[in-house]
Amino acid sequence: MFAKVVRNCRKSLGAIIAQRRISFCVIGSGPSGFYAAKYLKAQEKQFDTPVTIDIFERLPTPYGLVRSGVAPDHPEVKNVEHDFADVMVSNKESIRFLGNVHVGRDIQIEELRVAYDAIILAYGCESDKQLPESIHGTHLSGIMSAREFVAWYNSHPDFVGLTKEIGKFLSNECHVVIIGQGNVALDCARILGKGSKGLQTTDIGSHFMSMPSLNDGVCHTSVIGRRGHVQGAFTIKELRELSNLKKEGHDVQFYVREEELAMGSNPSSMDEIANSRPKTRIDKLLRNAATVTFSSKVSKTISLRFLLTPVEFLPRMDDPSRVGSVVLERTKLEGEPGKQVAVGTGVTEVIPADFVLTSIGYRGMKMPGLENCFDDRKGVVKNFHGKIESENGIYVTGWLKRGPSGIIGTNIADAKDTVATIIADYKNGILKICESKVKQREQIESLLAKRSVDVVDWQSFEKIDLMEKNRNRLRTDLQPREKFSCVNEMLKVAKSE
Repeated sequence: MFAKVVRNCRKSLGAIIAQRRISFCVIGSGPSGFYAAKYLKAQEKQFDTPVTIDIFERLPTPYGLVRSGVAPDHPEVKNVEHDFADVMVSNKESIRFLGNVHVGRDIQIEELRVAYDAIILAYGCESDKQLPESIHGTHLSGIMSAREFVAWYNSHPDFVGLTKEIGKFLSNECHVVIIGQGNVALDCARILGKGSKGLQTTDIGSHFMSMPSLNDGVCHTSVIGRRGHVQGAFTIKELRELSNLKKEGHDVQFYVREEELAMGSNPSSMDEIANSRPKTRIDKLLRNAATVTFSSKVSKTISLRFLLTPVEFLPRMDDPSRVGSVVLERTKLEGEPGKQVAVGTGVTEVIPADFVLTSIGYRGMKMPGLENCFDDRKGVVKNFHGKIESENGIYVTGWLKRGPSGIIGTNIADAKDTVATIIADYKNGILKICESKVKQREQIESLLAKRSVDVVDWQSFEKIDLMEKNRNRLRTDLQPREKFSCVNEMLKVAKSE
């Protein structure tokens, strides 16, 4: 009799254990979201129970800025998509992808709290830092954020509608001014310099390729930085690509002014160079570029300008609604090594500008229902090692956690840090498993179906992925894919048999 009772208890305990699991909801399927999912599964033993993860994405396609932010002529960077796909394929039973679901619109954060033991915000930065209000003329047409421009040429469904607007301002003879000197700014300059002829074998959108004004690229692009070359946010890889454009046959002269390098080489800057191997290499590359004789035979130039900041955008003489030039103020550096700031000198110059891109940084956006957790000044979610302290069971990772900095790989350590915090909360009894949430999670898809949300699962995304690589869609055999730029087209393919 006693043995029978023990056996029955074991069966009941086994059933409870089989049902017991900890469930996570990851909002966002870019690098930060996938790395969070990857390292949660890698640390599954720490939870003493199976880990299940649902990854929500507002678009039908995953990968975030790897898909819509990485430059089309950087295919090697996009190879990380294969690693993310492996996370899904190797965890088919425990990780789900729910694409085309906009959290905050199709389903609310409070509804997700009921269904999951923990939520990880990983939707990145979907807005821009703004130029100071003191700068006049920012309302003029022809001024756009680099984030929008990058998303446009990368076929993001939210931005392909800008094609007609952008076409008004870009031509082979136009002057483009880019405010900011991060890698995004240099990517934009390089893409504009190459034009569609130099991007035939990339996955850049057909809407870019079909614009006659971009066939040969634009003639003049100036990339403006308020500090010196030593403080630039670019990396040597992107600089080297600009300096090699002419040698690679793109008919683009990379232009750097020796006098601006000299102005930025004060004692503090020289100290920064001496203590940083990357800065030493950048300094050498730019000084070599500044000594290259300017050739009048090239049809296009990309100028890297330093110690200049915009103070006013002036309208065109023939159309006062459009930008026509930029007033730049010369700056000088003040401060200790590593803490130098740009200070205005009162000296100005005016350069022509038919089209202006502002590339001064990205910002996160508030999640409806979690507005009080947002730091408006920094544009990130307030957290301590990924934990939103005012909201138990909600965590954050990636740009939304630390701000828009670093490369794709930076998100690895960031995700590991957040996962370590989650594990600590679980072991300390702060994060608890709620058995009823197993059933609630299983009802998420039916809830979305009732709201007429066309959820795209991983298998359906794979149909989209395969169709984008269909040879009948490609302009050349070397083009890796032709992205869909319309959500309805994606959904049609996703639903196909």
